[in-house]
Amino acid sequence: MASVLEFDEVSLTRDGNAILDRVTWRVSSDERWVVLGPNGAGKTTMLQVAASLMHPTSGSAVVLDERLGSTDVFELRPRIGFASTALARRIPGNERVLDVVMTSAHAVTGRWNETYDEVDVRRAQRVLREWHLDQFEDRLFGTLSDGEQKRVQIARAIMTDPELLLLDEPAASLDLGAREELLQLLGAYASEKSSPAMVMVTHHVEEIPPGFTHAMLLREGQIAASGPLDEVITAANLSLTFGLSLAVSHDDGRFSARAS
Repeated sequence: MASVLEFDEVSLTRDGNAILDRVTWRVSSDERWVVLGPNGAGKTTMLQVAASLMHPTSGSAVVLDERLGSTDVFELRPRIGFASTALARRIPGNERVLDVVMTSAHAVTGRWNETYDEVDVRRAQRVLREWHLDQFEDRLFGTLSDGEQKRVQIARAIMTDPELLLLDEPAASLDLGAREELLQLLGAYASEKSSPAMVMVTHHVEEIPPGFTHAMLLREGQIAASGPLDEVITAANLSLTFGLSLAVSHDDGRFSARAS
């Protein structure tokens, strides 16, 4: 399968500190990756590089066949779907849910003077239906629950049929019911052959949706383990990554971990 993301010895330094340290990584178009690691491991930074929002200090980052530093990122970014808490903070609370999703067609977070075709409206409405949000079409974004806002962010990220979908902690802060509903939807989407390559950052193995194929564990900006999901999400690898003796179980496509 074609590669959609290639990092070769990617490092990113801030104030003399290595946030990412010589990360080499390849994502193919048919793969769905989860990235786990402790706070400060570099997970979100790595996702921001993949989204072309940050450039590496050294090394090579190629996203959708475009090398960062020698391409127009404003042409590249519309090909990437990206959902994060930081992005959600930029969405006006008084923005209608339909417009939150539809404005991704122009890569803006608030409707202004741009115009939309009927095909844009129909596409946004279809995506809202697929993510069980059609009843919220005319609601204001700021009135939604955390779980509903998370799903709206994902719907917005896939509105333009991206070639690469990046999700930064999509289940963070959700209650049990909202988390499980979101993971069911993500698992179904990840299992579709027509879906794009996906990379999801999370802190918890319990939040890995069914249908994901690969995992990376990050610790102090370096890759601790990387590869097929079942080979990476093990007690030994997680214990090393998080610095704590952990037991891991796997049942019906879902993982769980606890201190051993």
